[in-house]
Amino acid sequence: MGALLHALPAHVERLLRRVVVDPAATFLVADTFFVWPATLARRLGIAYVSFWTEPALIFNLYYHMDLLTQNGHFRCDEPRKDTITYIPGVPSIEPGELMSYLQETDTTSVVHRIIFKAFDEARRADYVLCNTVEELEPSTIAALRAEKPFYAVGPIFPAGFARSAVATSMWAESDCSRWLGAQPPGSVLYISFGSYAHVTRRELHEIAGGVLASGARFLWVLRPDVVSSDDPDPLPEGFAAAAGGRGLVVPWCCQVEVLSHAAVGGFLTHCGWNSVLESVWAGVPMLCFPLLTDQFTNRRLVAREWRAGVSIGDRGAVAADEVRARIEGVMGGEEGERLRGQVRKLRATLEAAVAPGGSSRSNFDEFVDVLKRRCGGQ
Repeated sequence: MGALLHALPAHVERLLRRVVVDPAATFLVADTFFVWPATLARRLGIAYVSFWTEPALIFNLYYHMDLLTQNGHFRCDEPRKDTITYIPGVPSIEPGELMSYLQETDTTSVVHRIIFKAFDEARRADYVLCNTVEELEPSTIAALRAEKPFYAVGPIFPAGFARSAVATSMWAESDCSRWLGAQPPGSVLYISFGSYAHVTRRELHEIAGGVLASGARFLWVLRPDVVSSDDPDPLPEGFAAAAGGRGLVVPWCCQVEVLSHAAVGGFLTHCGWNSVLESVWAGVPMLCFPLLTDQFTNRRLVAREWRAGVSIGDRGAVAADEVRARIEGVMGGEEGERLRGQVRKLRATLEAAVAPGGSSRSNFDEFVDVLKRRCGGQ
């Protein structure tokens, strides 16, 4: 990550100088978290499109780090704990709902340096493309549009959503379809903490205890390094025997295929943005246990704003009894029905957005038209 800051820009510039033949007819699309796009785009005289892969809310909070700092909620020894009410387009947000990097008091890490530099660059972007849907974040997107051209064009899914043509991770995938096919509709809790973040052994044991106590069927994706590379078998001793035939533990799987299966009725998730969008598209309510970065803010969207899921605790403060109660609530009863109904409404919103005439389709078409005019096309 240090090399991203210090070495990569020069290599990218050399590449771009070979590629860019006609600056007036060229534009650069780059992930917002890269630290070089605006600088290099200006140097070569081309347009810079910042591609943001998380919710607009998170872009907005990073974009206004200066306000958080001025008001004592960031970059100070003892950040304030009161509700944040001064971010444009965000009526209120709690400090504990900010991204993990905005909750930390030590802001000298390489990750923080990347974030600061990346948003210096983002402020100079000509356009922003965002993997979200306008109807899900209307006030935030309206506020960002007052700053610069901002286009909500999500959800960005591959064709044939339920079966990706290529693997989305370097982990080898297990085929779970036969086991899922033997389970009743809506009976399986799918559990996955994504491809990167880690949990502690204690957190994992509390969650495992709650899963067992709930009596729910489950499919658990448990990466070999989910606790650490030195602890490849982190589940409690006797967990598999206690679960019997009602659970399946695999190192990795095709998530979109699993979420789309009729047997799956809930998703215990770390709340990565791709996982959230995939769960909504599949019509599956969420149990939220965020671990890192944007996931805390994503949980706010899922549980507080959209009411499409519930929280099962926080880092270092998750208990088996709460996990059991939350699983029982989501997988059955009135709470589960309410959540499923809300997720169905959200899915309809996503489907409408990407349909002809929908907000995301129209936003993308408008973006293309703007670029064509800028770059001299018809």
